[in-house]
Amino acid sequence: MISEIIKSRRAVFPAQYNDELIEEKEIKTILAAANWAPTHRRTEPWRFKVLQGASKGKLADFLAETYNEKTKNPSEFKYNKYKKNPRKAACVIAICMQRDPEAVIPEWEEIAATAMAVQNMWLVAHEMKIGAYWGSPGIVKYMGDFFDLNDGERCLGFFYMGKYDAALSEGNRISTIEEKTVWL
Repeated sequence: MISEIIKSRRAVFPAQYNDELIEEKEIKTILAAANWAPTHRRTEPWRFKVLQGASKGKLADFLAETYNEKTKNPSEFKYNKYKKNPRKAACVIAICMQRDPEAVIPEWEEIAATAMAVQNMWLVAHEMKIGAYWGSPGIVKYMGDFFDLNDGERCLGFFYMGKYDAALSEGNRISTIEEKTVWL
């Protein structure tokens, strides 16, 4: 049941991934789910760039070096994280948003539609026992130097995916939905 999938979905980080590959057909199934996200005026703003194999290493090197160059006081911990995480993942998907060229839809709605597409991906990945994590590092604004982005397209982050062995933790929320809801 979908409500159980929603409740049991967790962020699964690259450090938790095993070495098992994700097949192309699995990635395509996950991406197909993204395409069914709600979208105002059917702009379908989500765009994805799939990185596997050597391209993950190139991304890792770009992220680490860009972090060092653009950060005032870079930390070795973060540098190493940028250098390792893409390599640990079986697949990294760059999450991009293509702005409506007419700008008739507010930008936040295009971003929200892209986020809903990623939620669809996350739920399907979870159902397939593929761990996932959406990371949006500050240096994502420099991804136009790595990817060939179209006019009006921007990178919003990375969807790291990998298969995992460990059991996922129980979910919890800091407050109930009743505490966040006003009935009028």
